[in-house]
Formats: sequence, structure tokens, C-alpha cells
Amino acid sequence: MTKTPRAIVSVTNDLLTDNRADKICLFLMEQGYSVLLVGRKKKDSSDLKKRKYKTRRFSLFFETGFKFYASFNLRLFFFLIFRRVNILVSNDLDTLLSNYLASKLKRKCKLTYDSHEYFTEVPELINRPRVRNFWLKIERFIFPKLKSVYTVNESIANIYKKKYNVNVDVIRNISNRWTQKLIKSKSELGVPENTRLIIIQGAGINIDRGAEEAVQAMTNVNATLMIVGDGDVIPELKKRVVELGLSKKVIFYKKQPYSTMMNYTYFADIGLTLDKPSNLNYKLSLPNKVFDYIHAGTPIISTNITEVSKVVNTYDVGVIINNFNSETLAKKIEELLNNQKLLDKFKRNCALAAKIENWEIEKKKLKTIYPSV
Repeated sequence: MTKTPRAIVSVTNDLLTDNRADKICLFLMEQGYSVLLVGRKKKDSSDLKKRKYKTRRFSLFFETGFKFYASFNLRLFFFLIFRRVNILVSNDLDTLLSNYLASKLKRKCKLTYDSHEYFTEVPELINRPRVRNFWLKIERFIFPKLKSVYTVNESIANIYKKKYNVNVDVIRNISNRWTQKLIKSKSELGVPENTRLIIIQGAGINIDRGAEEAVQAMTNVNATLMIVGDGDVIPELKKRVVELGLSKKVIFYKKQPYSTMMNYTYFADIGLTLDKPSNLNYKLSLPNKVFDYIHAGTPIISTNITEVSKVVNTYDVGVIINNFNSETLAKKIEELLNNQKLLDKFKRNCALAAKIENWEIEKKKLKTIYPSV
């Protein structure tokens, strides 16, 4: 009897909100693979709901910094070499070393690298040259040897192609087609009634992604800002909200399962994506929340970031801020909230864009990377 080919997909997060990894796993199942997704379990991680594929989360003593990455990769390496596997899928540079070394010890095991961002240019690294150089050495050592690589947009793909002379495919992080089924009420979600709603969402609400300016802008906006998700600036944002007396105008919701998060997005009048070009990774980013907003029919206000501006302008689903600060953001929000005709046009265009920009179409490109078995 022929054994079902196995794929092991690995990430360093706790799996709860990694929609890209989830979509890749489901696609691999469609292609005939038995799939295992490996990540970690933090002390405050919620339990995972049962999925169609298997999952495994490592509990580690260290949760941050070099010791975490070292212990995770060591654990992952030994885990991988003692498993029968046909395809290893490494998500981002922080899982690549263990996957690469394991693939060298596994006969007829294919390694595929899924780069979610321009990792060595993230803001957490650019001001830490020693740490950044460590990751750069890993990238320079492994990347030129890779045979199967894809990333989230053309801008990042072109950089990698030029830098390492390696073919890099593009699989954008686009949302599944989403419909307004089983929508919870505002009261069930804890969303205020009788007010216009603005949203920032995601698992990476971090420094230089515009959340600080969004909170400040609310001093001059007649609406409520919902911050749905998690990130390293959340504690400071909460302090700032108290200092500004905005506790009734800025509401924090912890990170949610995707289906629940999209309920909040659906009720929002405007969705914000405010990455700053302060580092190359953000300058070239294409956050998945852009497509979440489109699928929920939520008009977008965005900073002038290359890949995001391209999507917003192509489909005419929102407005771009060229000179970004809290004052210009507040002005744009108020102008858009007070122009229902324009909001309605953006909503209609979101519905049209969602028919084109969806995972069901995007994932077809994966068939050349993961042929059916």
C-alpha cells in the first residue's frame, strides 16, 4: 500500500491567528498530503480549536529573545529528523535553519521556504545590528541553496531574486472569500451602538504601524476606534488612551479567531492600514488586513506604501494619505465619514475587488509548488 505523503509546516507563533499558515495547510490537504502544523504554546496561549489537519505546539522555557529562537530551532530540528516527511515548509527566517538542516538529513525530502516578510529589515532588527547580522548570516548561508521559495509580493520577491539569484514565486496573503454568515450582533461583540466605527486589526499591531497616530487622531474624530488584535505597542496605546481621556472612544479587543475578527471588520465604516516607510520591510509590506477589509466591504484609509497603494488605487476602495501624521489622519477620517456617497462607492468597489482578489484564485499558483499526489 502506498503511504500518504506527509508535509510538516512550521512557524514560531502559537498558531491561533496565523491565517497564511492555515491556508497553506488546507491547500496541502487538497493536494493529497497528510499535514502537520508545528508552532509553540506560550504561557498565555488559548487552546486551539480542532482543525482538519494535525497540530503540535512546543512549550518552551524561554518565550522571547535569542534563547527562545535557539531553543525552538533546536527542538524543531530534532522533532523533524525523527518524523517521516516528504515536504518541509519553513515559514520565515526564524524557522529556516532547523528545516534546512533537517532536510539535509532526510532522503527525498523537499524543502520549501515561505517568506512572509522581508525579515532582516523588520524594525525589531534594524536598530540591533548584532542580532540582525546573525539572521543575515543564516539567510546568506541558506537562501542561495534553496530550490523552492515564495513570498508575499513582487517587491520583496524582486529583492530576493537580485540579491541571491534564486527564483522566487509570489503568493500574496489574500483572504478567503468571506460572506456575512452567522454575524454576531454588536452587543454580542461588545461593539458600541449608534456611533461610526473605525478599525485597526491584526496580530502585528507594532511600532511604526500607525496605531499611535490613530489613537491621537481620535481626539479630533467623532467616532469610535476599535483595536482588534495584539502587538508590542498595545500596552503603550492603552496608557495613552487613559492619558488622553479616550476610554470611551478607543476600545481594545484581544486577538480573535479569524471568523470572529471579521465580524468586527464587517461593522466598521473604515479600516486603517497605516504602516510607515521607516524600514524597508514596512515600506514594501502588503498586510493581509488590506484584503480582509476588502472582503468585509470596509473602505480603507492607508499610508502611501508601495504595494498597498497599488491595491487601493487599482480597485478604488479607499484613500491614500501622502503626508502621514495624526492631524492628517483625523482630517481624512472625518472627510470620509461625512461623505456617504464616496463611502458607498468604495463599498461597492470592495465587493467587485473581492471577486478577483481572493484566496480561491490566488492559491491556484501553489499547484506548481505543491503538485497533487
